[in-house]
Amino acid sequence: MPELPEVETVRRTLNELITGKTIGKVSVRLPRIIQKPDDPEAFAALLEGRTFTGAERRGKFLRLMLDGLVLVSHLRMEGRYGMYREDEPVEKHTHVIFHFTDGTALRYKDVRQFGTMHLFVPGEDLISAPLRKLGAEPLDEAFTPDAFRAALGKRTTKIKPLLLNQEVIVGLGNIYVDEALHAAGVHPEREADTLTRAEKDRLHAAIVATLRSAVEAGGSSIKSYVNGQGEMGMFQHKLKAYGRTGEPCGTCGSPIVKSTVGGRGTHVCLRCQKPPKGSRAKTVREDRAPRGHAVKRRLDGTGAADS
Repeated sequence: MPELPEVETVRRTLNELITGKTIGKVSVRLPRIIQKPDDPEAFAALLEGRTFTGAERRGKFLRLMLDGLVLVSHLRMEGRYGMYREDEPVEKHTHVIFHFTDGTALRYKDVRQFGTMHLFVPGEDLISAPLRKLGAEPLDEAFTPDAFRAALGKRTTKIKPLLLNQEVIVGLGNIYVDEALHAAGVHPEREADTLTRAEKDRLHAAIVATLRSAVEAGGSSIKSYVNGQGEMGMFQHKLKAYGRTGEPCGTCGSPIVKSTVGGRGTHVCLRCQKPPKGSRAKTVREDRAPRGHAVKRRLDGTGAADS
């Protein structure tokens, strides 16, 4: 699933591609993508004649702004947006098409068909599902060390599952949680309330630095993620822990170990990230392809994101 850096990259790309474009009509080919209103024809009718004014983000959700409406879109596992000319063939798994009056079209493709779209009056989206319960934005100025410590509170949950909880902090997924914990020297099985103030501050700094670096690199193309212009992210070349099982830790040289924590594949250096007493993380053995083969390259100039 695309995480914050990938969704932010898609947002920036769409902001350039669709701002100022007016919708002539909308074609909905897979009705279940449309969640609000629950009638695809009503969805299409509400959008016809409206102009995109920009693209924003809340956590892993896109907020596509129009005159008088907000389209909240979640890419889920393999949702992609791409710009096309109207006369280009429509590819398989294209489920929603926004036909613009200038002869271009924004197409939404989703092989897994898990993506969702909701329409709201501006402001209503932030107090309604699916956005209303989302937690702190880690790249906002308000996300200070104090705010991070307050978000963690006195929870006894293991720190990795807690960071993955979108009601606590938004936008973090498996890749960037592993990277931030490694950078901070915190084992993913540590219970949040056992972290010292210094450890929490290091983790806060690591989260912010990791996400900012990933956004600058255009996200991580671990599977087939590309932005709306068909460009791959480059942050996978900077990963220190995630996906590096058996490779030496860049800090101490010890091998990166893969285990499962909270049901998620987890990558750690057991020397830099001391496990808590009684750790029961199950070590996972995996046959690794040569580095670089894990990235499925898509340079066809279409699509937006998956993970």
